This record gives sequence, structure tokens and C-alpha cells, in this order.
Amino acid sequence: MRKPDRNDRIRGALWGMFVGDALAMPVHWYYDVAALQRDFGTIRDYQAPRDRHPNSIMSLASTGRAGRGSQESEVVGEVILKGRKHLWGRPNRHYHHGLRAGDNTLNLLCARVLIRTLNAAGRHDPAAFLREYVVFMTAPDSHNDTYAESYHRDFFANYARGLPLERCAGVEGHDTASIGGLVNLPPVIFAAPRAGDRAGVDAALLAQLRLTHRSQKLERYALALGELLVRLPQEPEPPVGSLARAAAEQLGFPAAAAIERVERNHLSDRAVIGGILSPACYIDQSLPAVLYLAARYSDDFEAALVANANAGGDNCHRGAVLGAILGAALGFDAIPERWIQGLRARSELEEEIETFIVRFGATPGAVPVHPDKPLQ
Repeated sequence: MRKPDRNDRIRGALWGMFVGDALAMPVHWYYDVAALQRDFGTIRDYQAPRDRHPNSIMSLASTGRAGRGSQESEVVGEVILKGRKHLWGRPNRHYHHGLRAGDNTLNLLCARVLIRTLNAAGRHDPAAFLREYVVFMTAPDSHNDTYAESYHRDFFANYARGLPLERCAGVEGHDTASIGGLVNLPPVIFAAPRAGDRAGVDAALLAQLRLTHRSQKLERYALALGELLVRLPQEPEPPVGSLARAAAEQLGFPAAAAIERVERNHLSDRAVIGGILSPACYIDQSLPAVLYLAARYSDDFEAALVANANAGGDNCHRGAVLGAILGAALGFDAIPERWIQGLRARSELEEEIETFIVRFGATPGAVPVHPDKPLQ
């Protein structure tokens, strides 16, 4: 296998996002790992969600704003997720009711909106993304997902009040600083000016983040992800393990010590994700969990994504970020072919990602042909 070049690494990162999300989708927000094992066994391939989700609290979520609350509002049902509000009030309804094996969740579908917008403009255009995001989210039947996390609900509550799009992002709440906020950033990072202009990269990723999240806490973690993803595609053999450990240490989590303890005592990764770190969405727990997995499985994309999915919690968004990191480090060939082929939107993703490579890769204007893994 040849060493991946910058284009291969960007390709791997973008495909990795969608693979990591789709693999975890059927067990997204499972906090009872015994129930996860009972319902699905060990997740190694794409599966469809079950109708019943043992840990779902969608019936407690507000349909008019972030977090929990009343379901009297019609933001969900009339503004977004049209015709799907009735599913929210049913106890133990799966968050991704309506999706099939190999489908992506809503946040990754929004990342595709962003990629298409970048491709069309040839640059990062925040206003264009907001327009397309609103069109996508408010159009009937634009997707089959059932749940929209808090930041979407806050945004469209403000949109329904008539606020300008650039002011619709909600104020920071208890779950605003979540890893779901990082899912849209890898395409912007790769489309930003070259790594020598870190200020330009940081400005672009923060501009994107602030369209939907007003959270100073989240921005710190977004910048850490940006620093990592800028570096990985540039180096012939990026030391992703040491880089991920260093990033985790800078964020206050002793990843090296956690890995040493797990391996010395032959422990499950759930001794860390679920033991030391919460498996929930909160960014101060979830990004360190991603970095732990990236460091422990620095040369094994498949093992890392399997470990992430089976740890439960917010594993879809962790999986998307983890897939981007390891894809950027190891390249496209590191992703199991069955996972590429099994994505239900594979053909559309191939076109979108290859167009992105043409626009923003190392050799703009030349359509790359991958010699080892054709996608026909």
C-alpha cells in the first residue's frame, strides 16, 4: 500500500466522518451498555435502529427550544422535522427512527450541506451555508431522521421569531458545548488557507461554529481540533498517537496514563469512556474520549471506530470526529471497504468528496483517481 498523500488524507478524513457516524447510529445515546449488547451484540457493521430505545428521553425534550421541556411548541413538526413531532412524545422511541443501516444522522447530513456549499462557492461562505442549512432543515422530506439536538431547535426557534439568520444561534446552555458542534468543522478546516496561516484556519472554523453555537467553552475545543486536523494531512507519516495524547493532555486529560492503565490491566475501553470520562455529549468529556481512542488505536481505523460505537453515549458525533482524525492520519485506504460500500449515500458522497478534493486538495483542478480502492 502506498503512503497516502495530502489528498488521500483529506479523502480519508471526510469519508471517516460519515463512516464513524453511520456505524454508531443504531446505538446512539445508549448509556446502558448491557442493553446495547443485548440488542445488537458487538457493533462491527452497519445495522438499522430498533424501534425501542431503552435510554431514549426524546419524550422529555422540548419541541420548541434547547433541552428538556414542553412539547406544545411546533418548532419541531412545523418548522423543522415536518410531520415527525408525534414521534417525540412516545416513550422509548429511537432517536433515529426512520433511518436504515448505513444511513447518516442529521448532523452529518448538515455536514454534507456544508460540503456542497463549499464546493459551489470554491471558498468558505458562511452566509451561503446558513441559507442552504435553512432550506434543508425546513424542506419537507429532505431527510428521514427523527431527532434534532438542542442547537438546531434553538436556531429555528429564533428563525421562527424572524431574527436574521446570523443571529439565530442560541445562547449557551447546559448542552450547547457538545461534540455535535464539532462535526461541521473538518471540511472548513481543510478548505481554509494552508497550514502556514493558522490565524486564517482558526478564523474560518470559529466563523462556522458561531453560526450555530454561541459557546466560548466549545470554541476552546474547536481550536484544539483545528490544530490537529491542520497538521495531520501535511506530514508524510504523521505521529497521530503522540499528537492525540498531547492534545488530550493540553485539555486536561492524561491520555497516556489512561492507555497504560487499560493495557496493563487488560481493561475494556469502557473503563475510560464510562469510567473516567462520561460517554455523554459534553465537550470536556467527549473530545478527550475521542483523543484517547485516536491515541490508543493510532494505526487501526477499524478497531478505533468499533471501540467508539460500542462504548455508547454520544458515539455518533464522537465517531464522526474520530473518523476525521484517523482518516486524516492514515488515509482513505485505512477505512474498511465494506464500510465505504455500505453507506447508503455512497454514490452521492463520492461525488461530493471528490469535488471537494478538486476544489481544495493539493492539486486543484485535477480529478484524483484512487488506484487501490475503486468506488464503482
